[in-house]
Amino acid sequence: MSLEIIVFSGFVIAYLLGSIPTAVWVGKRFYNIDIREHGSGNAGATNALRVLGTKTGIIVLLLDLIKGIAAIFVAYLFKTYFSSPEYFVMYQLLLGVMALIGHMFPVFANFNGGKGVATLAGIVLAIYPLVFLVCLGIFVSVFIPTRYVSLSSIAASIAFPVFVIFVFNIELISKVVFSILTAFILILAHRKNIQRLIKGTENKIFF
Repeated sequence: MSLEIIVFSGFVIAYLLGSIPTAVWVGKRFYNIDIREHGSGNAGATNALRVLGTKTGIIVLLLDLIKGIAAIFVAYLFKTYFSSPEYFVMYQLLLGVMALIGHMFPVFANFNGGKGVATLAGIVLAIYPLVFLVCLGIFVSVFIPTRYVSLSSIAASIAFPVFVIFVFNIELISKVVFSILTAFILILAHRKNIQRLIKGTENKIFF
């Protein structure tokens, strides 16, 4: 089997994992609603918390987190095909990107998905566990006083490449590029939330 086929196969698997629309399927199966027609209209864990309740929202959050972790571990199915650790890590990160794209544009939900925060958290946990803990701390420290998930996610996203580059001094270029790229993607995905935050109309989350 050629390396090209291996790479493509991994991309497809990671994208399909990311495309599992957890919030949509849970909402339809157990509540007989399409979560995209309620709350913020987003098919992610935050809207699941808001519309389906805390317990269900946490389940959706964990399942979306697992999607990101699983996409990274798909790479281990093909590890023997990579000649160097650097190429293998690069492949893992590319699989993470595919899972993130899948979550945001899921083939199983008419390409209308969530913002990918939970899935990205799973990817970061699998690749940068220490950075994950720091970003989680930043998320929580912003969320507790403000109750804004969007603002907390944006703060953690901005902190992600900063800690990768300047605090943990990670030198592997693929990891650095990934941290910058994903921070940019998440901030872009939250552009409407940023507008609402500026206007003071952003929804808060209360458990």
